Amino acid sequence: MKTRLIGTSIGLALLLWFNNAMAILTIEITQGVEKGLPIAIVPFAWEGANKPAHDIAQIVEVDLVRSGRFTSLSPKDFLSYPQKDTDVDFKDWRLIKAEALLIGSVRELKPGRYQVEFRLFDVFKKAQLAGYRYVVGSEMLRAAAHQISDIVYEKLTGEPGAFSTRIAYVTKEVSNRTHIYKLQIADSDGYGPVTAVKSKEPLMSPAWSPDGQKLAYVSFERKRSMVYVQNVADGKRQMLAEFEGINSAPAWSPDGRRMALTLSKDGNAEIYIMELATRALRRLTRNSAIDTEPAWSPDGRQLVFTSDRVGQPQIYRMNADGSGVERLTFEGSYNARPSYSADGKTLALVTLQGGRYHIGTLQLDNLALQTLTDTQLDESPSFAPNGRMLLYATEIRGKGVLASVSADGRTRHTYRFEMGEVREPAWSPYNQQLRYKE
Repeated sequence: MKTRLIGTSIGLALLLWFNNAMAILTIEITQGVEKGLPIAIVPFAWEGANKPAHDIAQIVEVDLVRSGRFTSLSPKDFLSYPQKDTDVDFKDWRLIKAEALLIGSVRELKPGRYQVEFRLFDVFKKAQLAGYRYVVGSEMLRAAAHQISDIVYEKLTGEPGAFSTRIAYVTKEVSNRTHIYKLQIADSDGYGPVTAVKSKEPLMSPAWSPDGQKLAYVSFERKRSMVYVQNVADGKRQMLAEFEGINSAPAWSPDGRRMALTLSKDGNAEIYIMELATRALRRLTRNSAIDTEPAWSPDGRQLVFTSDRVGQPQIYRMNADGSGVERLTFEGSYNARPSYSADGKTLALVTLQGGRYHIGTLQLDNLALQTLTDTQLDESPSFAPNGRMLLYATEIRGKGVLASVSADGRTRHTYRFEMGEVREPAWSPYNQQLRYKE
């Protein structure tokens, strides 16, 4: 059993700087996976006087099921409820067809301080796959749960999990007939949002820096579009683009040194690259059509973008110097908002099918387009850093909400907030995970 102490530097900085904007959130399964790896998650044992508000086992279960890779077996079918490794009888779990078993405990060390332990087992091999002990404050219990989810996910799939990452999104509320827009940051499951920016004018297009320490976004707070870059930890920000006309669609290069932007300072909406150290601009596109929504390939050699140069929005690709422009989408009359998966093999996009806007993926090796969603007005897809899930905005009963879908389209979830509408989600890179020490 290894002991890990989860650091609080990033989490506390967020909590201290931003206005706390906690919201009641419900995650609803709107389409379940037909068959995932069956895992039994035993309710964690509790020892202490002041039981914490967060149920570690329940958070892990929701994480894993939300990924679309797992089926959580019902506790009512359990034949035993082990709390320690010596309590495990693998025969009990083979009988209910569990392939993996997770057990754990939470012990109060002192008020507000807890020890969290867990063990993961391969039922058929009768072997322990992982076991760790965390010592955390009450404010970090959910972070510990998400890290447990990441470990379980990786041990059982061979791929890294993305539950310890964060998401950014824009909310719109109405107060005294005035629209209030907020750029918010929350855990990957939407819990614990904090407000990074608040404005009476629209906020749009949040984009994480590759190191997860900054957000670029578009603000209309001066009655026209401008691009800002803001430090996540302390809230300090700087103006990046305030040229005449449109300043929009910021996209960080993988090395964090450049920003792709859509600007109309020369009369038409074109794509530019800005060197962040010098603010030097280089124009990449020269076309009478509208070129916008650039996104970098993971190796930084190419960009994809949306253009209506054939009379309707379609997705194109070009080299990072603006050469070699080629059209990628040919199916349907509208394809837009492209973004790359982490391995560079797939694009997420918005596609118009049957009169409705859906989230889809485009395989770059054969340009095969797959539609993943079936709701009315889906937009702003953003890949999880492991490429296995997509976060997007949609509209249900006239209200903007967040939703997620597995990359194969088999599992979908809706994030419902009690107040306001939600739009423009962006999933953080891995580097935004909360730090811990061995």
